[in-house]
Amino acid sequence: MDLIKDFFGKLTDIKELVRWAGYPGLAMIVFSETGLLVGFFLPGDSLLVTAGLFAAAGYFDIRVLIFLLIAAAVLGNSTGYFIGHKGGQALYTREESRFFKRKHLLKTKEFYEHYGPITIVMAQFMPFARTFAPVVAGIADMKYMRFASFNVIGAVAWITSMLLIGYFLGSTIPNIDKNIHYVIIVVVFLSLLPGIIKYAQVKLLVRKSSS
Repeated sequence: MDLIKDFFGKLTDIKELVRWAGYPGLAMIVFSETGLLVGFFLPGDSLLVTAGLFAAAGYFDIRVLIFLLIAAAVLGNSTGYFIGHKGGQALYTREESRFFKRKHLLKTKEFYEHYGPITIVMAQFMPFARTFAPVVAGIADMKYMRFASFNVIGAVAWITSMLLIGYFLGSTIPNIDKNIHYVIIVVVFLSLLPGIIKYAQVKLLVRKSSS
C-alpha cells in the first residue's frame, strides 16, 4: 500500500518518479500504459524523455533502457490486444470509472476505422490512444501476426525516439535537467498535436455541413 501511495505521489514530479522507479519501475509503467486499460493517465512521453536525460547524466545505461522498454511496450501492446480480443464489443458499452474512460476507447475506434492497422504505430505517439489502440485491434479481430508487426515497429519507433531525444538534449545542452519542465511541456504538446489537428478537422467538417 505504501508503494502505491509513493507512486501516485510522484506522478506530479517526473524527475522524482524516474529516479524512484529505476529500471523495473520504468518497464512496469510502460507496460501498464500500453497494456492495461487503467494505464491511460500515465506520463509516457515525458517519462521516456526524462529517462533519456537521466541516461545522459549516467544514471541509466541508454542501451539497456532502449532494449528493456521496447520489450515492455511490445508486451504491453500484446496484452491490450488480447484484452480486446477476449473482451470484444462489451468493452464499448462498459461504464466509465476513474480507471476506465470509454470516451478514449471510442475515439481510438474512430481513429482506427479511418487509418486502419497503421493506427497501432501512430497511436504510440499519442496519449490515451496508445493505451486503447491495441484493444481496438483485438476487438476488430485483426490477425495477431499482422498486429505483431505493427506492434514491434511502433514500439521501437516510440521508445527509441523519445529516449534518444532526452539523451541528445542531456548530452548537448548544459544543465538542461534544471529546465526539464520546459522540455516536458514541448513534448506533451507535440504528442497532443495529432489529436488537436484531428479535432480541428472534425469541427471544420461540421461547420461546412451545417452551412
